[in-house]
Amino acid sequence: MRLNAFWKIVRLGSFYLPLALPLWADSPEAQVLTGIDVLEAENFSRLQGLRVALITNQTGLNRKGKSTVNLLLESPNVRLVKLFSPEHGLFGNVDRKVDSFMDERTGLMVQSLYGQTRRPTQEMLEGVDILIFDIQDIGARFYTYISTMGYAMEEAAKAGIRFMVLDRPNPINGLVVEGPILEGQRLSFTGYFSLPVRHGLTVGELAQLFNQENHLGPNLEVVKMEGWKRSLWFDETELSWVNPSPNIRNLHQATLYTAVGLLESTNLSVGRGTENPFELFGAPWINAARLSRALNARKISGLRISQAHFTPESDRYKGKRCHGVQLRVTDRDRFRTVSCGLEIARTLARLYPKKFHSEKLIDMIGSEAVVKGIQRGLSVQDVMKMDEQPHKEFMKLREMYLIYP
Repeated sequence: MRLNAFWKIVRLGSFYLPLALPLWADSPEAQVLTGIDVLEAENFSRLQGLRVALITNQTGLNRKGKSTVNLLLESPNVRLVKLFSPEHGLFGNVDRKVDSFMDERTGLMVQSLYGQTRRPTQEMLEGVDILIFDIQDIGARFYTYISTMGYAMEEAAKAGIRFMVLDRPNPINGLVVEGPILEGQRLSFTGYFSLPVRHGLTVGELAQLFNQENHLGPNLEVVKMEGWKRSLWFDETELSWVNPSPNIRNLHQATLYTAVGLLESTNLSVGRGTENPFELFGAPWINAARLSRALNARKISGLRISQAHFTPESDRYKGKRCHGVQLRVTDRDRFRTVSCGLEIARTLARLYPKKFHSEKLIDMIGSEAVVKGIQRGLSVQDVMKMDEQPHKEFMKLREMYLIYP
């Protein structure tokens, strides 16, 4: 019965059967296998005889909680020669620029891609046959891990080496696509490609899109997940949650990130330095009661809004008493995160036209027309219509790169 349950859930083809059954026979409840799980089930045969470099952090784990680093080191079929870390470092606990260092556990140099350089140099890639990316993303355009992946793909192409992505779920599901498209002239480390704020893609799908649309040219391979569907939220995958960065500590905060994160480039605290980052926001100059009333009057679906008073211990307004609101998602399937963020921005621009630095919204929203619409007090529906044609064009493009049903 265990084997039948295993087959039903994992749905491995006949090619993987001999290798996969011993690995997962004790885990009949397994639903989603990430790219590293699939690679492990194949006994890392795709990496046979190759010198491997790995871009990863604390989220690079298999279903049983073992790190991709250790799995590759222990495999007789793999020669792991170099490690790279993204923003927040190899262990995901640094909230500033990250230094490269010698990892005594592995004996490997960990090259930082968020320090002196944000892309692997050609010198760093010497002696490497394949560069692998295994990091959990959270589904937001301005979350920098996907930019690190894009930059690394560019450098792998220049070096003439292969690039492999070990795919992982979009934790806030892969169905909802929402928000303004980033204007082409505003590409940056927080906006590698002209994506909407909430793109609804996995890192593997993004890699295929980046590779083809930017004409990058590396020999790209995506190790696809098994069992993942676009409708799944992360807590429906039966995978263990690992904080992808210091201020995203649960799925609720990841869900709110594409709403409250839109405001981060302005003169607001978004809760960094508190116990509830991205679940609240405020500033010393806000009247919490007034803002709470105004936002509740907008009747944002799937969201409960209450007053908040907090003093950040770090980041913006460190040590200063802030006033604002706290957000609690009550129905995540009805809640539209980016629309919520735009509604908040519109309300702040109306209540505090001289104090709220609405012009700074452009850094995260990425569309000048949308920002100007917010400043003019247009409804969110009318503001979103300004981006309607670019959004339609993106949806057609996106369809070409979807891997999962």
